[in-house]
Amino acid sequence: MTTSTQHTNVILTGDRATGPLHLGHYVGSLQQRIQLQHQYQQTILVADMQGLTDNGHNPQKVASNILNVVADYLAVGIDPNLTTICLQSSLPALAELTMYYSNLVSISRLERNPTVKNEIQSKAFGRSIPAGFLTYPISQAADITAFKANLIPVGDDQLPMLEQTNEIVRKINHIAGKEILVECQALLSNVARLPSTDGKNKMSKSMGNAITLGADSKQISQAVKSMYTDPNHLRVEDPGTIEGNVVFTYLDAFHPDQNYVAELKEHYQRGGLGDGTTKKILEACLQDLITPIRQRREEYLSDKAYLVEVLKKGTEKANQETQLVLQDVKSAFGLNLF
Repeated sequence: MTTSTQHTNVILTGDRATGPLHLGHYVGSLQQRIQLQHQYQQTILVADMQGLTDNGHNPQKVASNILNVVADYLAVGIDPNLTTICLQSSLPALAELTMYYSNLVSISRLERNPTVKNEIQSKAFGRSIPAGFLTYPISQAADITAFKANLIPVGDDQLPMLEQTNEIVRKINHIAGKEILVECQALLSNVARLPSTDGKNKMSKSMGNAITLGADSKQISQAVKSMYTDPNHLRVEDPGTIEGNVVFTYLDAFHPDQNYVAELKEHYQRGGLGDGTTKKILEACLQDLITPIRQRREEYLSDKAYLVEVLKKGTEKANQETQLVLQDVKSAFGLNLF
């Protein structure tokens, strides 16, 4: 009988390797991870296999971004001595667990998952939905259970994924006749999702509405100048609206002096403060934030051997953990002949 050590609080999080990370990632997850690594056992999964679920026709998009994502992690302050950073495709237990779990989940259950339904609609697959994309929740369940993670930092849009993970956990434990897998719960962020620079769509580098952590000075400037403000604020002296005004949303998220931001809002709302001025204030703020991150990122990317070593070391550690869980699941199915 194999045994696995269960820690009080184990966190699993990660990103698909489909592009460099941006300010939405920084606000939504990276800042939280920097804090969590000092409190819990934290693993970050570079989800390259899941990146293929909608990029199977263009695998280079995923392969070429693996080290970019690792460089982003290190540049913002995630410490590989405190956080295990590992590569999904180099953990064979994850793929094997996905296969076992897939026999316990119906196609209709997958199609009812609200997160999957919304993603399918947004990606406009039509009738050509990749099987890997439809089974994404099963793969995610394999990731979570393989590390016996019980706290998963997610937005509320991901709650159906965790619900489906716990359904699988209960089925496996029932088959085993004892608790071999751990149910998880969401660690919801109290930070509002950062809107895209155009204020309309989900932030995406491919759509040109995101500011990446590696953006240079000119790119930051151009992005801020193009930001959506109050379309009815035609003259400086006119009162302006801050609700839905992306510039003020970003000032709320990134400016170090929130009392100053409150004064700006009041001034803008009563009139006399132009959009050009507020954008200059925001640009200076973002230049101060991103410049040191970009410089550290460039240093890491200049030493790719080090990035590979960080990823390899974390993956070796993760492989040992996940193999223990895999053996428990195989035993539950009676597949432990050898």
